[in-house]
Amino acid sequence: MAKAARGRDDRRRDRRGDRRGDRRGDRRGTVRPIRRLGDPVLRTECDPVRTFDAALERLVDDMFVTMYEADGAGLAANQIGVSQQIFVYDCADDEDVRHIGHVINPVLVAADGETVVEQEGCLSVPGLNFATPRQAHAVVEGVDVRGEPVRVEGTGYFARCLLHECGHLRGQVYIDVLSGDARREAMRAIRAAEA
Repeated sequence: MAKAARGRDDRRRDRRGDRRGDRRGDRRGTVRPIRRLGDPVLRTECDPVRTFDAALERLVDDMFVTMYEADGAGLAANQIGVSQQIFVYDCADDEDVRHIGHVINPVLVAADGETVVEQEGCLSVPGLNFATPRQAHAVVEGVDVRGEPVRVEGTGYFARCLLHECGHLRGQVYIDVLSGDARREAMRAIRAAEA
């Protein structure tokens, strides 16, 4: 998910309350090319992760580094051509608290609350943002790179990020939640950007 142009200071408090300016931190990894809309891997449901090893840890590191290089708020594995159920995130919530992490084999267990329409972008559809409806609250459960259970709950922009990344792993892109005139306008803008 592309970071929204929200006019906020990038030095957000993380979930421990610390102020951080360097999003990449001390992560090591390799920046991988981001697949663009039209690549079949983005439209294919991803497979569950079954092997938890050093290669998986390297993949998660690569995903974080790639997301940071692209100035994103979230990245799903299929966006770098890996059809596995993994996403990473570094995103603030309604209270401007920064959440950083990853979820493997995520299950969206709740998407509720008020439907909020805000600008949303995607690293696989670069340079374009569209007013996209999303629920204001989301809960995702899965595991981490060691296979330990994780539960992530988000509100506001962070909920939007969780919903966006879960959609990628089901073979969806954010424009799929648009309808009517909004969807037609988005498709015209995407075709114009590709020309």
